[in-house]
Parts: sequence; C-alpha cells; structure tokens
Amino acid sequence: QVQLVESGGGLVQAGGSLRLSCAASGTFFAINPMGWYRRAPGKERALVATITTGGYTNYADSVKGRFTISRDNAKKTVYLQMDSLKPEDAAVYYCQGVVYFTSTFNRFLEVWGQGTLVTVSS
Repeated sequence: QVQLVESGGGLVQAGGSLRLSCAASGTFFAINPMGWYRRAPGKERALVATITTGGYTNYADSVKGRFTISRDNAKKTVYLQMDSLKPEDAAVYYCQGVVYFTSTFNRFLEVWGQGTLVTVSS
C-alpha cells in the first residue's frame, strides 16, 4: 500500500512563509510526477504545482514567483515552499503522485495524501 503523508501546515500571517512536506511510503517503482493541490472553502480542488523526477516544474499562475516546489527523489519526498502568503492562499493542501509499480510503467495508480490545513491571517 502506497501512502503520501503531508506535514508543515499551520497558521501564518499574511506575508509570511510556510514549507510543506510530503513523504511517500510503500513499495513502488517510481512516483512521477508529484504535486500539490489545494481546496479553499467553497471552491473546488485546484492545481498548485507539480514536479517531475527530472525537475520539470509547473505552477498555477496565482502562485508563480511566490511558491517553489522541489523534490528529493532519494527520500521520496516533495516540498512546497510558500512565501509571501496571502489570505487567498488559505486552503487544505493535498499532495498527489502518480505511482508506478513496475519498470514497464504499465501499472499505475494516482495517490493522494490526507491534506494539511494552511491558514493565513490578514
């Protein structure tokens, strides 16, 4: 069973920073890409950022220049550094990954973490 476990959420003032972490556990061949999504109150879950094993990144326009996604492939961990936080960044942040179980990449599963709450006070 593959699990993604997030940590690092909390309460921060507007303009502040937080760093989220997401560690993958279990038996698998690869997890690619990994990413962060968020769901704000009353809104649907939305992409924040994704990163491939090769380091290719993709960001939502609303976080470009403020958030940085990175990953440590050896630790099977993805990070989200969030700077210059705004009240509108408040949401439950979810880690996501596409897990491959064999080297032929013909068996895969999308896995989600349980979410971590980020609150930004104005």
